[in-house]
Amino acid sequence: MSGQAKCTSIFNELRLEGKLCDGIIKVEDVEFQIHKIILCNCSAYFRALFTRWSTEDRKVFSVYNLSPQMMELIIQFAYTGSVAVTEGNAQELLLAAYLLNVVDVVQTCSTFLSERLCPGNCVGIWQFTKTCFCAELQLRAYGYVMHHFREVVSQDEFLQLSVQELSDILASDDLSVKKESTVFETILRWISHLPEERERHITVLFSKVRLALSSEDYIKNTVMSNKLVSNNKYCLKIANVAIQTIRHMVRNSPLESNLSYHLARPRLPDAVLLAIGGWSDIIPSDDIEVYDVRADCWVNMTNDLMRPRAYHGTVFLNDCVYCVGGFDGVEHFNTVHMFNLSTHIWHEVAPMHCRRCYVSVTVLNGCIYAMGGFDGQARLSTAERYRPETNQWSLIAPMHEQRSDASCTTLHSKIYICGGFNGREFLETAEYYSPETNQWTMITPMNSRRSGIGVIAYADHVYAVGGFDGNNLLQSAEAYDPQTNAWHPASSMLTARSNFGIEMIDDHLFVVGGFIGAATTYNVEYYDITMNVWFKACRMEVFRSALSCCVVPRLPNMTDYTFPRDSLPLFHSDEAEEEEEPVDGI
Repeated sequence: MSGQAKCTSIFNELRLEGKLCDGIIKVEDVEFQIHKIILCNCSAYFRALFTRWSTEDRKVFSVYNLSPQMMELIIQFAYTGSVAVTEGNAQELLLAAYLLNVVDVVQTCSTFLSERLCPGNCVGIWQFTKTCFCAELQLRAYGYVMHHFREVVSQDEFLQLSVQELSDILASDDLSVKKESTVFETILRWISHLPEERERHITVLFSKVRLALSSEDYIKNTVMSNKLVSNNKYCLKIANVAIQTIRHMVRNSPLESNLSYHLARPRLPDAVLLAIGGWSDIIPSDDIEVYDVRADCWVNMTNDLMRPRAYHGTVFLNDCVYCVGGFDGVEHFNTVHMFNLSTHIWHEVAPMHCRRCYVSVTVLNGCIYAMGGFDGQARLSTAERYRPETNQWSLIAPMHEQRSDASCTTLHSKIYICGGFNGREFLETAEYYSPETNQWTMITPMNSRRSGIGVIAYADHVYAVGGFDGNNLLQSAEAYDPQTNAWHPASSMLTARSNFGIEMIDDHLFVVGGFIGAATTYNVEYYDITMNVWFKACRMEVFRSALSCCVVPRLPNMTDYTFPRDSLPLFHSDEAEEEEEPVDGI
């Protein structure tokens, strides 16, 4: 036992025995014998109480606004340095510690509650932090409400929000909803809980719905047919302006029609897509562009700190982006660089064992896997794994095939790699790696040979898209079902391409840039599996192939990686410019 622990044990024994105590804390009708100096050590409140707010000879001190049980826990912490926080006492103990300025207990309770946030309790915890101000917990609880909104609105706690709280949530760019119909339906659910009291708030709440981000059919058939809307002239005016705005957007390009007028202002996305490097014209690129899926536009984030490269791999892991291998026209890289998304700075980490361009890269179980590629002399079958906690690469079992210009993905705790080029022929073969056995297993070959392919996991299948079969660029796609070990055709892309970026974002499969035969392209398209159709998306600023993409989930500094909402062009309509009628106060 350390000297400090021994002293703590002795002090607590003396307290329990009632020896050498020089004060009594009284809560309701319960008295606690204490040593003033011990409580002074744990809280500025007690130090002030015993030294500034009373005379030296005073012994009895009454404390209000907390229970004897909470005071017992606070005193135990003062003497032992530990406290038993449970789901049953965490909020009450946090409030008691806040009132008594016991900072360490406040932090312990705050961490305990933060780690247990869920759709059923986040609203209550957020509201609680307004009584007991704890900035970190308040931010986390509010963030949980915003980022898990669709799950939160189905909980009973949600119905206890005040109109001001609900209005503030619905007005925020940070609210995570894919469809504005979710916002409208949320308002109806909240009002229906106490209709006589809440129906009068429809005007102010309805104005928070970004109705022009939905469809004209939805507005006419669902929104305007609702009695709360149809019986309210101001709500009908909003709905008509939204329809006018939608028609305006249809006639204009995306950036010209994403309006800062609040009915069409895009909310922040749950994730962004990064497109890094590639081959632009006749030189490698250091361009970094970020796709804002909600605004359907690209933001250039190039910072001149990354060395230009193409035919590399890019992944997101532990809040950082890793750029693996590649080629700059002269050197084939084994280097790996990590991009800190908070500081926007690149750091070099441990190099791979092999130089790899045309490399296939993915993440599984917190590790980065790099497979195949070309080292400047030979096509590779070797593969290796990076553990960020040790900053070390280690070789794993080699693949059955030499593969450069292949592509890979992770599905159901396995790594699937498909196609590529072995130096002699373009491949239709595919295989998967199991980390538990450190073995590669061949699967049914694809229906087409594909080099410069894009591979991605989507809806429990492995999708193989585009590429080059040795004669032609491909726009076809096919999907592998691990349950049947069979490939079946999928809808073809709008444009045949190879060496493009591929990622999943917002439940859609995106392909970015690439080589289209005579040149590189900046065109982007996405696949909607529910409709089995490909659609055009906003094009990048830079023509490039051999780029690499990764998806970054929502960050605390997400506005650094999205199009500035206040910079979106403003749409004016005669109806929108009319003087708005006053709404009820909230």
